[in-house]
Amino acid sequence: MPLQTIRRLWLRSPLKRGTDVAEAWMLLVTSVLLAVVPPTAGITCAGAVNAAIQPESHGWKRVSATLTADPPARIGLNSADNPGGRVLATVRWTTTDGTVRTGETAVAQGLRAGDRATAWLDRHGALVRTPVTSGDAVVQSIAVGVVTASGTALLILGANKAGNVLLNRRRYAQWEKDWADADSAWRPRRP
Repeated sequence: MPLQTIRRLWLRSPLKRGTDVAEAWMLLVTSVLLAVVPPTAGITCAGAVNAAIQPESHGWKRVSATLTADPPARIGLNSADNPGGRVLATVRWTTTDGTVRTGETAVAQGLRAGDRATAWLDRHGALVRTPVTSGDAVVQSIAVGVVTASGTALLILGANKAGNVLLNRRRYAQWEKDWADADSAWRPRRP
C-alpha cells in the first residue's frame, strides 16, 4: 500500500479516536527512545567506569614481596581446576627508603610462606589489596554498560506500558459512555 493511501486512511478515518492517535505517537516516541537512549546511556556509563578505574592504576608501582605466612585455603576451589585464581595473603616488602612493611594483598594460588610475589603500591606507598587489572576494568565497564542500557530500556518500556494502561482506561470510559448513550437510544420509551 503506498504511503499516500496509508496517510489518507489514517488521517481521515472516522473510526480514529484521540486515544488511537496518542497511542501511535507513544509507539513512535518509544521506538526512537529505545533506539537512542539505552545504547547512549550504556556507553556513557561504561566509559565513566573505565575512566574512573584507569587513572587509579596509573600511579601504581610494582614491588617484589615475600609471603610471611601460608595463605588460607579456599574452600570448595580446587587449584588444579582454577590455576589463575587469587587469594589474600600477608606479604612483607621493603620501601625505597629501606623501611620494611607488611600488609595483605591478593596473590596467586599455590604460593607458600617465603615465596616471592608481586605486590602493588598506590601513589602514596600504601599496599593495594586487590589490584584491578586492565582486563578486569574492561569487564566491569562492559557489565555496567549492559546493566545501564538494560535498565534504561526497561524504564522506557515501563513508561510506555503505563501510558497504554492510562489510554485503555480512557478508551473503556468512552466506550462505557457510548454504550450507555446507545442503550438509552435503543431502549423503548415507556410513557
